[in-house]
Amino acid sequence: MASASPSWVILGTVPRVAAADADLPPGADLSLELPAPPRVALLTIPPRMFPGRITTDRFPSVVAADASGLLLLKADQGRATGPTIIDTPQRKEFSWRPFVEGYFVLDAKTVSAFPLPKPELIMHPGHLGHIASPGGAGRYVVAELQPFYGGPEATLMRFSSEVGEWVCTNVGFPLRSRMLSPNGVVSHSGRLWWVDLSWGLITCDPFVDEPVLSVVPLPEGKALKARERWGLLDKCRCVGVSDGKLRFVDMYRNSNSPCDGSEQISVWTLADPDSTEWTLEYEATFAEIWDDASFTATGLSRKIPVLALLHPTNCDVVYFFLDEHLLGVDVRARKVVECEMYELVAPPSKHVASRFVHAWQLPRALCSGSAKETLDGPNDGLQQLHLSVENEE
Repeated sequence: MASASPSWVILGTVPRVAAADADLPPGADLSLELPAPPRVALLTIPPRMFPGRITTDRFPSVVAADASGLLLLKADQGRATGPTIIDTPQRKEFSWRPFVEGYFVLDAKTVSAFPLPKPELIMHPGHLGHIASPGGAGRYVVAELQPFYGGPEATLMRFSSEVGEWVCTNVGFPLRSRMLSPNGVVSHSGRLWWVDLSWGLITCDPFVDEPVLSVVPLPEGKALKARERWGLLDKCRCVGVSDGKLRFVDMYRNSNSPCDGSEQISVWTLADPDSTEWTLEYEATFAEIWDDASFTATGLSRKIPVLALLHPTNCDVVYFFLDEHLLGVDVRARKVVECEMYELVAPPSKHVASRFVHAWQLPRALCSGSAKETLDGPNDGLQQLHLSVENEE
């Protein structure tokens, strides 16, 4: 019998790949291990969803996780045997790609997978997100924002489970002077939010016929120059939903502090989805956290950690990677509240960043243990990924 699961988990982005399709339960397209945080939950997929050999630049990845129980998975489908040809009214393209791309919508409640059609139309997984329909009944929208540098418009490409095909819409694009960094897409308050950790957020309602993009800049003083710290920002910044509100977490060196440039962390809150003003929730120096007895008790090194994620229901708690451990810190109280060694399929500890974990709030079916498969999945014969991962930006 499946035991009750926690209300949320820290989901590793890179799933395991079973040695054979038959290693999963009959009729299942996936299996899940759902330990309580700070342990890491792992997804297992069959090799039919990711055939071939895992390499340093080719591995499956959970692009986004939604509280409805839906996961969005990128998984290549083997080596390409010919050119990629795109011929649509909005786009003409002829190119040679080494692998056939594949994207799947996974339903954790039914342990089923739906392959998205025409995956070659997707330009970058960092601009791809999904959101459950407000009407429920398992309906959803997958959307990619395809900006064009310097242009006044972008393409919003949407796949609705009701329509069953991609629909492209031209939308006014408010960010003309710089590239939009592909730092992921968050679903919140009936909208999708495209995250650029160097500049801000772009949001819209993907369910309306004529979406309009709105801009939410980062808090004052937090914007960076174009390509500044490119490829490193997800080690020290993240945007997520906690306690029903969007939050921005920033690790930085405060040159104006009395501690002579001490490393600090701050958490900012967007009061409501229609606001563009962030409120500083709290901030602390890492020295204050290190000096507390709760940190000393962990036996870990007094060094700057790597940002992992924000607790989805308690905005005071932030998780960090440090010395092969996941550390939960009540930053407002300057205390360590959780500490556990973590296990990720990938990457090695020197390459970990916030993009390798998701704070995934589980649907009621998984919390109650009533889902078809929430017990430990297969552990033998799995393809483990130990690689030097380059940032996908």
